[in-house]
Amino acid sequence: MRVLLIDDHPLILSALESVIQGMGGEVAVVGAGGARAARAALAADSSFDLVLLDLMLGDVDGFDLLVELRSGWPQIPVVVVSASDRSADVIRAIDLGAMGFVPKRASNETLIEALGVVMSGGIYVPSMTMGEGGDASARAPTAGAEREASAGIGHPLRPNALAQFKLTPRQTEVLGLLLRGQSNKLIARELDLSVETVKDHVAAVLRALGVNSRTQAVLAVSQMSSQGAIAPWLSRPLH
Repeated sequence: MRVLLIDDHPLILSALESVIQGMGGEVAVVGAGGARAARAALAADSSFDLVLLDLMLGDVDGFDLLVELRSGWPQIPVVVVSASDRSADVIRAIDLGAMGFVPKRASNETLIEALGVVMSGGIYVPSMTMGEGGDASARAPTAGAEREASAGIGHPLRPNALAQFKLTPRQTEVLGLLLRGQSNKLIARELDLSVETVKDHVAAVLRALGVNSRTQAVLAVSQMSSQGAIAPWLSRPLH
């Protein structure tokens, strides 16, 4: 596995590299102190399996670089590792295409678990307060809401956790593909459906979850697990 770390703090780069090397297996880590170095590394060799991105960089806004990475190298999943743990930043990062968001204050075990979720095709987000009162799993995220203090991964989401929403088997398949970041066109191709039919299924899923967007669906489902890891049964490839 080849990993590109983008952070302008040498000590953080070194710490992240140590954690990733500890995951085992053959791991090659390349550090980049900013956007310019990251672009140079990708131009020299774009065969990275994963990018870890800090949002606070000296030479560019981290969100702008996230957009650039997802546009220029869409095949490489990006995980944001940030000093921020604001829910507004989590929502924005996932909305811009990040496959994961890990606060820097999280434990090494949390980071390793999050990377495993992403590398298996899922999306990782930290547990967050989803709104004022009520069942967080069914509420749309509030941009100003603050993340609940938590570290580590709890028990994974079980299939019956979605039973309350009464999704059809096809809608559950569509939700699984949504959680992998698939567009309507790709979902249609995967399930051999028309794009219009997929749009209908997506709309039904969002209504069932009580949310208004794909990003909110990702965050809502993640809150059904104890610490924000979307379960493998829902995020894994179908074939």
